[in-house]
Formats: sequence, C-alpha cells, structure tokens
Amino acid sequence: AVELNPKYIKAYYRRATCYLQTLKPEKAVLDLKKVVALEPANKVVKQELDTTQKLVRRINFERAIEVEEEKPPTDRCLEIIAEGACGVEKDYTGPKLPVDNGTGKLTINLEFVHAMIAWFKDGKKLPRRYVWEIVLGAWKWFSQEESLVEVKLEEGWTCDVIGDVHGQFYDLLHLYELTGEPGGKHCLLMNGDLVDRGSWSIEVILTAFAFKWLYPKNMYINRGNHEAKDMNRTYGFEGEAKHKHGEQTYKLFAHVFTTLPLSTLVSATKPPSTPDPKAILSPQGLRRFFVVHGGLFSKDDVTLEDIRKVERIGRQPGQEGIMCELLWTDPQEAPGRGPSKRGVGIGFGPDVTKRWCEANGVTGIIRSHEVRQDGYAIEHDGLCTTVFSAPNYVDQAGNKGAFIRIDSEGNRKYTQFEAKPHPPMKPMAYAGGLSNLMMM
Repeated sequence: AVELNPKYIKAYYRRATCYLQTLKPEKAVLDLKKVVALEPANKVVKQELDTTQKLVRRINFERAIEVEEEKPPTDRCLEIIAEGACGVEKDYTGPKLPVDNGTGKLTINLEFVHAMIAWFKDGKKLPRRYVWEIVLGAWKWFSQEESLVEVKLEEGWTCDVIGDVHGQFYDLLHLYELTGEPGGKHCLLMNGDLVDRGSWSIEVILTAFAFKWLYPKNMYINRGNHEAKDMNRTYGFEGEAKHKHGEQTYKLFAHVFTTLPLSTLVSATKPPSTPDPKAILSPQGLRRFFVVHGGLFSKDDVTLEDIRKVERIGRQPGQEGIMCELLWTDPQEAPGRGPSKRGVGIGFGPDVTKRWCEANGVTGIIRSHEVRQDGYAIEHDGLCTTVFSAPNYVDQAGNKGAFIRIDSEGNRKYTQFEAKPHPPMKPMAYAGGLSNLMMM
C-alpha cells in the first residue's frame, strides 16, 4: 500500500503498529514520523511517537549498561550476600529457610515450600535475601543442564507436561493439586511462559524455582518466549519484579532465565504394550516426545543434536535462528511453511512435523505457546499436541486449562481443569505498554 500510495497515512500507521507488536520500536518510530509529517495536527500519533521514542532511548540506555556490566548478576548477588549486605529484615515473621548444619548455608526443605505458598496466599512477600537464595538454588541446576534435557521414565515413573501459566498463581496451586507435587517417581515439566500477564508472576516463578532447588531431578522447566527481556519489559514481569524486590532482583531473574533449557526429550523405557504400527519410535523402538514451548524450524535438517548444542546462557532469543524458532513458532493447517501471525518465527505444517519426527525418531511434539479452548489440542495427524495451562486466560478467554501425563511406556493421558477463584487480578498491572496483545 505504501508503494502504491506514498501518502497513504493509514498504511504507515498500521505498519508502525505491527512493528510495535513484534517488538521493533526503532522501525515503528520511522513510520510514526511519516504519519506526523503527513498529518501534523494529529495529537494522538504525536503522543505515540513521543512514547515510542522514549522506549527506544530506554532500550538503548539499558543495552549500554549491560555491555558495561562484566559480571553476571548471579556473581554480583553472591558477592552481596557474602559481604553481608543482603540480610533478612529483623521484623520479618514469615517462613524461614533452614540452615544446613554441615555448611552453615541456607538450604531448602518441603516444609519451607509449603509455608512459602501459604504466605503468598495471604498476599505477603518474601525477603529479598530468600528470593535470591531460591533463584540461585535453581540456577545451579539449570546451568548444568544442556539446551536439550533428556528425561527417561523408568518403570513406575510419570511426567506431567504443563503449558503456559502466565502468573496465574491460584490456578497453578490448583494444577499442582491435580498433578501432585514433584518427588518420588513423579516429575513435572513446565513448558515455558510462567511469567507475564497475570498479577502473581513472582509467586509463580518462585514456587517453581523452589521445587527445582528442592527436587532437581523431578522438576524441569523449559524456557518460553516470555522468559526474555523484551517480553518482560512489555508484558509485566520486569515491573512486577522491580516493584516487589528491586532492580538487582530483576537482573538476577533475567540472567537466570537465559539458563533455562530450550527443550526436553521425554523418553519411555518400556516398549508400548499396545503397539501402533503407524507410530514413529526411537531407534530403540520406544516412544519419546519432544517438548518445546514454540515448535519446529524454518528448515528440515535441524537435529536433536543441533538443539543440544545451542549456546543459550546469557543470550536472548533474537528474531531468527534455532533458539528463536524453538520459542516462537506455531503449527498451521496448511502444508509447508508460512509467515508467522506474530511477526516472529514461522508457521509449520503437518508435512513439516512428520518429516522432522521421522528424521529424529520422535513419536510426537508437545508444545504450548497458544491458548486452546479445551486446554489442549491434538493436531498434525496426532504428531503435534498443544497444551495450555492458564484457564480463563487473563480472566477473559473462557478456556479450560490442561496437562498431559506420560508414563514409562509413553502412554499419554490428558486432564482438563477449570479456573479457580482468586483475589482481584490486575492484568498487565506492571506492564510497560501494548497490553492488548493477548496472542503474544
């Protein structure tokens, strides 16, 4: 439209809106300036231009600061703790982390986790020191894991795959009642997008990280596209973290998010008791499932080994490449590949899914990233399943939540659940803008 009519104001404005939706404010500024030049009396667009220019300046300033900071926030927080500059306030009366008798350091137990959850339900928050200890306790395990984690389900073991939660703390607690807590022969795999949108992202992520610290081989967490700085700035987590626990705490979270694995391969260890001749099996004749937040790739030749080797720590997903596509892509009904409705990533068809599963010996893909009204949807001839675990998403969508249980034979069971009552939620209460973009 711009090429056909260089003075078509609506086209420039709509393109600017698309650039903002896809987190490209620098390009949006150019189109907004064009609108103002063509229509100088438009006060609304002038205000949007001013807001967007401020956003660009802020992003550039923060990028400059990040370049200057040589130490990872994890190292800095450990230094502050060692210096005695992050103690627990004397008037704090909530649950207390126990002290390890052997090392004298703070540790964690199930009693603390339960007390912490009850404390959160009362609308209270932890001391900053305890927040740091929990995040650092989880980080020690994430940083040891590869970009593709392998979970092998021995006999009697089960793994529950959980989709997007998005700061819906009270729904998460109901979900954990249904799945059972991690431990014993039961593990949980949270498939990204734990934060943003809802009002209790801090409570959600601290609960999940506490279980990771406590049960590192029973609690697994994949990175989602919302465990990223640009999304946290726009959709609320950055503001919430800074409001509740300060600037350094947000920096700590932002870095630890980069250590989250990008995907998990959940593998059965027993052959299926009811074989399916059409099923795609591993080279050992077993079912296995590739669990990832977004989906597949812009080319067919990406292997499991390629994913395992992705260097993720300290890095953001960007706008292209394997990491971006793992976190951002979506399935489509049409064969082949198509443009993304999000402006980031691609759409991949059923033929793409089948070729990739056959080439990699994968029985099916389990992904999240999108609302499904029934909480889950089985697509691409059964090879691609979407699971979404935030019921009545942001108090508006009216959808069910769901999770998927996988056993040691690779059998899958789907459980749906409804939203639970909660205190008044303030969607996007800490957000930086663009609050109406639900699909992101």
